[in-house]
Amino acid sequence: MHTPDALDRKLIALLRADGRAPIAQLALALGISRATVQTRLDRLLDSGTILGFTIRARREHDEIRAVMLIEVAGKSTTEIIRQLRGMPELHTLHTTNGAWDLIAEIRADNLRDFDRVLREVRMIDGVLNSETSIMLSSV
Repeated sequence: MHTPDALDRKLIALLRADGRAPIAQLALALGISRATVQTRLDRLLDSGTILGFTIRARREHDEIRAVMLIEVAGKSTTEIIRQLRGMPELHTLHTTNGAWDLIAEIRADNLRDFDRVLREVRMIDGVLNSETSIMLSSV
């Protein structure tokens, strides 16, 4: 099975935003050639990492799922949302009221990736605090 690298994850994030984006547009956004985009897309499709262009990423049975509550600084919400939407492991993102400003559902293939996502979210300028709960089972 293919393990997506950082460039693959960026490509997946772009396709989540626009699953019909032309190869040339994706190449420009990623700063790589069209041939490289096509090769990576082919590999992601052949490996089953991308299941279709509605971008239904493969979901493993032992996938780690969690809910992350995020507090943001004042007027930085729009920029933080833009950055979070570029992270393929953030399956859904919601604004909310109360003590927390955003709620994100995280889906990661393993604990290493899960830990990386938590660090990346916490490193975003304007993220003041977060609290994450792993979903253990559905009842």
